[in-house]
Amino acid sequence: MFPLIRGWTDVQRSPSANLRLGLVLTFVAGATNAGGFLAVGSYTSHMTGIVSSVADDLVLGNITLALGGVVCLLAFVAGAMCTAILVNWGLRQRLHSSYCLPLLLESLALLVFGLFGAAIAAWSQLFVPVTVVLLCFIMGLQNAVITKISKAEIRTTHITGLVTDLGIELGKLFYMNRSNPAEPVLANRQRLRVQGSLVLGFLLGGLVGALGFKHGGYITTLPLAALLWILCLRPMLSDLQQRAT
Repeated sequence: MFPLIRGWTDVQRSPSANLRLGLVLTFVAGATNAGGFLAVGSYTSHMTGIVSSVADDLVLGNITLALGGVVCLLAFVAGAMCTAILVNWGLRQRLHSSYCLPLLLESLALLVFGLFGAAIAAWSQLFVPVTVVLLCFIMGLQNAVITKISKAEIRTTHITGLVTDLGIELGKLFYMNRSNPAEPVLANRQRLRVQGSLVLGFLLGGLVGALGFKHGGYITTLPLAALLWILCLRPMLSDLQQRAT
């Protein structure tokens, strides 16, 4: 198992490792976002929609709902801030698991979400708003991880940018180069494959998350948490071995 996941979350990066990790995290984000909607009735990775809803609620006089949207936005920002703090601290400490620290925190949050799902359902008036904030925090946490690792080339919790880039490359791909063959418009096929793969990863994750929550409930998040732990095992063991010697 360890050779299979070699390099996925290590500090030493490569474009292929970034893509592999991006695909896994995109799958996790899609599953969490779609499943979370079935659980609490709200998408938690779509900050554009949340900010728009804040504006609408302010105009309509729904101050409580507007404040709730602001809290969700702040939770997403706090998640991204937390990732930056954890990763930079880990890099200063020369940890192999620097990029794993926010993923471990995310897995813990998913574990809490999955284990306490019954209480959330029983005390929905109290726990659902808290759960929405927690999911927004998770989305910010995760999106910042792959953004930092890939130097903003890959994002995982929303696909608006991915679909835009995909459309741009498709436009180049089908462009008819007739007027100026010396400077043809050419698509970046590698980028096209990357963006297409990430969009499909998010869609697949959404399908799995929605089906899982529909038939299995909150327990669906436990395999997602376990997946993140598995990805982090090798760098964590490397740090433990280094400290032991």
